[in-house]
Amino acid sequence: MREHFGSRFGFIMAAAGAAVGLGNIWGFPTQAASNGGGAFLMAYLFLVMLLGFPMLVMEVAIGRYGQANPVDSVRKLGRSGIQKRLAAAVGYLGMLVPSLVLTFYAIVAGWLLAFLAAAMTRLMGWDSATEWLQAFGLGRNIVGTLIFYLLTILVVQAGVRNGIERWSARLMPALFVLFLVLFFYILTQEGAMAGLKHYLVPDFSKVLEPKLLVSAMGQAFFSLTIGGCSMLMYGSYLSKQENIPRTALQITLLDTGVAFLAGLVILPAMFVAMNNGVTIFADDGSLLDSDTLVFTVLPALFETMGPSGLVMSLVFFVLMAIAALTSSISMLEVPVSYTTERFKASRPFMTWVLGTGLAVLSVIICFNFGSLFGFVIRLSTQQIQPLVGLGFVLLGGWMWGRAKLFEELVQGTPELANSLFWRIWPTYVRVVCPLLVILVIASNW
Repeated sequence: MREHFGSRFGFIMAAAGAAVGLGNIWGFPTQAASNGGGAFLMAYLFLVMLLGFPMLVMEVAIGRYGQANPVDSVRKLGRSGIQKRLAAAVGYLGMLVPSLVLTFYAIVAGWLLAFLAAAMTRLMGWDSATEWLQAFGLGRNIVGTLIFYLLTILVVQAGVRNGIERWSARLMPALFVLFLVLFFYILTQEGAMAGLKHYLVPDFSKVLEPKLLVSAMGQAFFSLTIGGCSMLMYGSYLSKQENIPRTALQITLLDTGVAFLAGLVILPAMFVAMNNGVTIFADDGSLLDSDTLVFTVLPALFETMGPSGLVMSLVFFVLMAIAALTSSISMLEVPVSYTTERFKASRPFMTWVLGTGLAVLSVIICFNFGSLFGFVIRLSTQQIQPLVGLGFVLLGGWMWGRAKLFEELVQGTPELANSLFWRIWPTYVRVVCPLLVILVIASNW
């Protein structure tokens, strides 16, 4: 019998965990700092509701309707042989996204584990170990990557309820608590209020700049992992009694809340670092080392704070590791669900086989970092994922049809027929969302 989540709380924590990852804690503050702070925040909050939430409802609905892995779930939307093959092709392309993303994501998460270990070794005065853990090197990268894969495999092999749901329900609340601890600590430091003002007070003259709007739209799309199959996958484990629009809204708000909290912590921290002599911005106002912000600026900041900074460094990298793990388990779950259902193989066996295979690919990327790392990121997140997101919304909106969509959504939402949501959403998700996604795709090519 196919597993389901044991509770609404477990599903929301798992789905929010899938969405909440390094894109929120690493990507969002970096984008905000590079695009006018408050102006970017304002645009992002608007666009996450304009694009992210409507598409999330569709993806979760497709998953719950299909009650299967992504390929078989979208295949069920087709009414003829040709439609089913077309839908399956989109499903297969979608399954490629989390697999490719995990190959580079695990490397970055391995860096986080190394910096987490470095915070511990620094507290114990082990200087040589700290230096090795913080230096960018092949050995350190491979060790960190393999340890992170091991953690991911151990959670996923335990199953939906005993693995993914149990650990998401523990780790996500811990994530929020650690964020709040860091936020209140950073606010006590000199320079924090200037960073807070930069983040929360928008420059309205920049809000409608095309570059800023496109960046905010892309961040809104990727922060909810639209087109990444994780939400469709988790939707397939959702009970028919659940209210999909309400649940999707809760996931959207949680995910956006984490991104907002990340900005509350990291932008003030950047200005504290500037106050302590750490160079953040170039002469032209651009952000230095934007891709490695959390690995350069924040450790440099914590080092200027004395013993308390070492403790806060430990807290921060624990937080980052949690965010990375809650996302990675959803990525590995996608191919695991497909292989266990298609080949009737045991979950632990397929988890170890697929996890090991992806780990080998990550090690190959480590050996060819300069040529492969950026290429895999662009291929998976900027080129394939938006196409899959577009495919899901077109299949759901046009191939599946309004009547079937209503039949699925009304389960658990009996008041749907007379709601404002139903009067607007079906047409909006068929027409407006595809146009917005095409704009995201065009900006990435």
